[in-house]
Amino acid sequence: MKVCDRFDDLGYSDPDETYRLGIFGGTFDPVHVGHLAAAERVREQAHLDAVVFMPAGVPVFKLDQKVTSGEERLAMCRLATTGNPYFDVSDIEVRRAGNTYTYETLRELRAHYPANVQLFFIAGADAIITLGKWRNAKELTQLARFIAMTRPGYSQDEAKRAVYVDGERLDVDFLEVPGLNISSSYVRACVEDGRTIRYIVSDSVRDYIMSHGLYR
Repeated sequence: MKVCDRFDDLGYSDPDETYRLGIFGGTFDPVHVGHLAAAERVREQAHLDAVVFMPAGVPVFKLDQKVTSGEERLAMCRLATTGNPYFDVSDIEVRRAGNTYTYETLRELRAHYPANVQLFFIAGADAIITLGKWRNAKELTQLARFIAMTRPGYSQDEAKRAVYVDGERLDVDFLEVPGLNISSSYVRACVEDGRTIRYIVSDSVRDYIMSHGLYR
């Protein structure tokens, strides 16, 4: 199994070193500057050696919503991250058949990377609130350490209460990231209404959206 181009062999060449690999999961429909800024802040604060963006193939929590094809979301992530040497993109969830489950992804990643590579799964605090409902929730935090991104002024109380399964607190760290008030749904609405998305997404992603007629 190939995870990504830049960091596929992380940890193999120097087994005496310890590496910290971030896995940034999400739909990324589309990826925007808020995602990029958040990933960079988490990389810095959590002392990660790299961050791999992991677009979901068929997001189970969005089965009742229209989602852009995995191939197009993957292409936009690659365009957005290509200029950062610490970022890469993986297609393993897009390639996998059926609904996307983080448990299956982390199990594959843990089998792929050697023991000297520590895995950190990155998600927004709004997603972490539902962590107890994810498939095999208890096992998830044994495969990777979870990092929940919060905004300045965001109350962590609800999220912290939600990371319990059968009375046991799941291992989740909370990190505050820049409070960019941007969402993928806002980007889609701007395109649909004919408003500019310049500086909200990277120029390469904006060009891709326009040339492929997405979100219209």
